Amino acid sequence: MNFFRKTDSVSDKNLIVVDSKNIDLEKLGLEGNSLAFVQKKIDADETQILVNLYDRFLFIIIDEAKDDYKRNETLRKAGASFASTAKSEKMETVAIQGLNGRKESILAVAEGLALASYKFDKYFTKDLDKIQFTLKNIELFDKDINDTDLNELNAIVDATILARNLVNEPLSYLNAVQFAMDIKKYGDNEAGYKTKILNKAKIEELGMGGLLAVNKGSIDPPTFSILSYSPENAKNEKPIVLVGKGIVYDTGGLSLKPTAGSMDEMKSDMGGGAAVFGAMYAISRAKLPIKVIGLIPATDNRPDGNAYTPGDVVKMHNGMTVEVLNTDAEGRMILADAISYAKEFDPEIIIDLATLTGAAHAAIGTQGVVAMGNADRKYMDALHKAGNNTYERIAEFPFWDEYFEQMKSDIADMKNIGGKLAGAITAGKFLEKFTEYPFIHIDIAGPAFIPADDAYRTKGGTGVGVRLMYDFVKNYKA
Repeated sequence: MNFFRKTDSVSDKNLIVVDSKNIDLEKLGLEGNSLAFVQKKIDADETQILVNLYDRFLFIIIDEAKDDYKRNETLRKAGASFASTAKSEKMETVAIQGLNGRKESILAVAEGLALASYKFDKYFTKDLDKIQFTLKNIELFDKDINDTDLNELNAIVDATILARNLVNEPLSYLNAVQFAMDIKKYGDNEAGYKTKILNKAKIEELGMGGLLAVNKGSIDPPTFSILSYSPENAKNEKPIVLVGKGIVYDTGGLSLKPTAGSMDEMKSDMGGGAAVFGAMYAISRAKLPIKVIGLIPATDNRPDGNAYTPGDVVKMHNGMTVEVLNTDAEGRMILADAISYAKEFDPEIIIDLATLTGAAHAAIGTQGVVAMGNADRKYMDALHKAGNNTYERIAEFPFWDEYFEQMKSDIADMKNIGGKLAGAITAGKFLEKFTEYPFIHIDIAGPAFIPADDAYRTKGGTGVGVRLMYDFVKNYKA
């Protein structure tokens, strides 16, 4: 998708107009039946009005909400609602004009329209004209929108779509090696972050026992991708480190997932890794003045004859030992190695994103993400604000030390699962033990992969976490 700032006439374009109920309809070229139709809709307090002017479409959005974080979300969804019209009419370009003197309204509508105009169509061979979205360009008519706004919007939308693509890719394409290669390709060719890929031999040399244990059942080697962005004008001396779970497919291993359909969406178990990749892409492409490191351990989890087993004791990268009681609790095993490795960068804070537990999904559904941690309150408050700004909202769970009692083992330093209760929290407490740096754990299991379109969050991979972490880093204060 391409966004442009325009100043010429919009009279001949498919147009979205954002204004209040006091909109001057005659200035939009409306007359006769069209004018009467729109005025009737406005008088009936309708906030989205689609008008077929035969040679073009006019879509009016009435924006009179109070100015809080929900306002922009309403506008994103309004923009998304026009995507189906743009698709059915095979529009390639849509103009958006703001008449209410608030550029944020225009940017929100554009973001929603762009993200809703997405379809993972790589593997279709027939009826592409019915499947594909044709929208390529969105023109923004607002004198207050500047180059920074456009660059940021382009970076965020492209990053979210790239993350969605990776989550939607099947294992037949996206194994751990390919995942790492794609991450490097986009850094080298488009975004500007640097990528170092650790192969299996290096992972073995570093003693990343958790990643190696999960990988034992795979015919493909694991990878560990290090994404580095360090601008010369960085505000922070110590980097923010983002860690993303990269399980490219999860069968559960020998603790095979038991229920019908439970593996159908497991290509999405690298959603946290995709979110970290997408965030790094957007941050570096938008040239935010913040040092950020991304760490993405990757493998699939399969029940091969040499797979790790319940009862195994695994020595982790930091030297701690873990008794494995469930091989389907594999995400925390690979994340733990990455979180302990993060000390190499002397981070200010470590934040991980992972499709980690069904408990988080069950607790809050798909409407937000679960977060918890031990970092200073200012970080969690900033995360809440970023969650509201992007509408990837935070449900903060307690992080009391007593939750770790469930993780104690009889034969090792800890075990990899707790009891039946508070599963999302005990997973977070497990990860906390692998670092002495400030730490926040974000469980994105609910919204990472959804069964149906939800406005601009499209069916399948949503790219959740990309916009959240971009906003968090953008508004970082040293």
